[in-house]
Amino acid sequence: MSALHFIVFLPLAAAAIAGLSNKMFGSTLPKLVTTGALFVACGLSWPIFIAYLSGAAHEQVVPVFTWITSGDMHVEWALRVDSLTAVMLVVVTSVSALVHLYSWSYMSEDPDQPRFFAYLSLFTFAMLMLVTADNLVQMFFGWEGVGLASYLLIGFWFRKPSANAAAIKAFVVNRVGDLGFMLGIFGTFLVFGTVSIPAILDAAPGMAGSTIGFLGMRLDTMTVLCLLLFVGAMGKSAQLGLHTWLPDAMEGPTPVSALIHAATMVTAGVFMVCRLSPMFETSQVAMNVITFVGAATCLFAATVGTTQTDIKRVIAYSTCSQLGYMFFAAGVGAYGAAMFHLFTHAFFKALLFLGAGSVIHAMHHEQDMRYYGGLRKHIPVTFWTMFAGTLAITGVGIPGLIHGIPAIGFAGFHSKDAIIEAAWAAGYPSAFWVGVGVALLTSFYSWRLVFLTFYGKPRWTQSEHIQHAIHDAHGHDAHGHDDHAHDGHGAHGHDAHHGEEADGTGGYHPHESPWPMLVPLLLLTIGAIAAGYLFHGYFIEAEEGAHFWQGIIAFDAHLMHAMHEVPTWVKLSASAAMVSGLAIAWLAYIRYPAFPAAFASSFSVLYRFLLNKWYFDELYNVLFVRPAFWIGRLLWKGGDEGTIDRFGPNGSAAAVKFGSALAVRLQSGYVYVYAFIMLIGLTAALTWAILL
Repeated sequence: MSALHFIVFLPLAAAAIAGLSNKMFGSTLPKLVTTGALFVACGLSWPIFIAYLSGAAHEQVVPVFTWITSGDMHVEWALRVDSLTAVMLVVVTSVSALVHLYSWSYMSEDPDQPRFFAYLSLFTFAMLMLVTADNLVQMFFGWEGVGLASYLLIGFWFRKPSANAAAIKAFVVNRVGDLGFMLGIFGTFLVFGTVSIPAILDAAPGMAGSTIGFLGMRLDTMTVLCLLLFVGAMGKSAQLGLHTWLPDAMEGPTPVSALIHAATMVTAGVFMVCRLSPMFETSQVAMNVITFVGAATCLFAATVGTTQTDIKRVIAYSTCSQLGYMFFAAGVGAYGAAMFHLFTHAFFKALLFLGAGSVIHAMHHEQDMRYYGGLRKHIPVTFWTMFAGTLAITGVGIPGLIHGIPAIGFAGFHSKDAIIEAAWAAGYPSAFWVGVGVALLTSFYSWRLVFLTFYGKPRWTQSEHIQHAIHDAHGHDAHGHDDHAHDGHGAHGHDAHHGEEADGTGGYHPHESPWPMLVPLLLLTIGAIAAGYLFHGYFIEAEEGAHFWQGIIAFDAHLMHAMHEVPTWVKLSASAAMVSGLAIAWLAYIRYPAFPAAFASSFSVLYRFLLNKWYFDELYNVLFVRPAFWIGRLLWKGGDEGTIDRFGPNGSAAAVKFGSALAVRLQSGYVYVYAFIMLIGLTAALTWAILL
């Protein structure tokens, strides 16, 4: 067995062991097995990635077994590893391993830990199957696997109605996208006669300009196939129109959010587009659609993120926005930049989510940032790690304006600026300006999160969660009116509480998270700081990039070269936007804290529009949810119960019951009744004989 077998199948074996272990084993064994398996898989993945960076490794396919043989369709189950797979292996296994470790403490009080860790490992296995797929059917297996695992993880707290609703919403919305993905796979097999990814990519240029019948029309073959496949990517990666499931996925435990948003499910669509990039390159219409959808999603999610108050929801919309960046990078032909941002985003987004979990842990499960404030002195490690993550996502760095002096900055600076510059170099000025505008909004809502959470005066006493924590800690209500209020210590206690209320703490003292939660934060901080600077050459430099990608993706060396030759003002635009967003956030939440409320009051229509997420949920509720329920009730009450049951099993049962009631009356047990019946029968028989 090769290292690739262990990387892919160890999480599956660990999930089976954890899921099948009973209470006799406790929670320690499942946690040890799953976490150990992921760290082993991570340890095996990094050498593969480094080998591709050094040029010592080349594309290879590791066969497992023959899966499907039906007519002309022959599908081998094989594990494909190349530079693109190597990138995804380190992203998925690294983040998943750290999420497993983080969950040791975060989920320590949950009674269902074995089930949780089994779901985490199953999720990781499905994603690994997706990124190592050698054909579209195998990719679809992993594609649906992450959909199933996300449903299980988002709805992990199944006794919570909102978690169940969020899980169902994620499952249903993704089925819409998956319908397009399935049609794309069917159409690809129809056109190319194979589902093998290398064979499809080799034959794709020869199909450019051909037409196919679809929906009663003759359309460009590659445009139809690429757009159908992209619909699947829109669902998985929460692009505008199929994005509504992503914010609600916050109902799951915070480690789940970090895993889904940073390394696995939402990146599947970007990976698929980059994997099939030679196919997408044959249709300029498809490329334009991807660019438009990515830029629109980028802008939409960033605007909504500026008004949200739930700390996890802000980061969720940030994920949606950053995925938009990745897609419009792919749309303009900068696939290397798209994968580079996927790579760096995994580190700083996992860091921000796990950091948010640490804040929530310290604040007794309070998630509303309006009830935070002044936390940097109480949870300093969490503060500095999230501060580093914010520097990374906002793109803090120094552009390389002088020849020979390289740019230096945090991870997001290298990857996000590369996308913005590529949009300009590729001749997409609208996408460029959207990217710059979103960079400003990203900086604003990211620093807004930091300022509301870690700066200013504590606002903890306004939180019901904190009030309950104080009540539990003191054994009385939050104001200290207990049975001891009148003894000799009453005055002192009363004054103390008034002092604590005055400073906004209410006597509650947040504590830093335990080390199993802090170690992943510190390790991810290293990635958020250094990943962009260390690896940018391999992803986006013309010569190094071509050497690293080895033709696996449609790497345009000319575009990458032109990207570095854009005007100076283009290079400075993203940094200027970042500084502007920081300045606005500082003025609004530090210098003039009354300004946000005044702005919301003055522009109430715009504020409500953004706060309600452009009313997409309400619109979908009117267009789809209510009609679906109405049709369901009609078929249930009128069709099933009113027709099928009434005239079918229920009608038959009623007829039998009615007949039985008549029979019971006739079978009275009296001799004269039987004699009367015999007389009637004899009379009827004689009448029949006479008439004949």
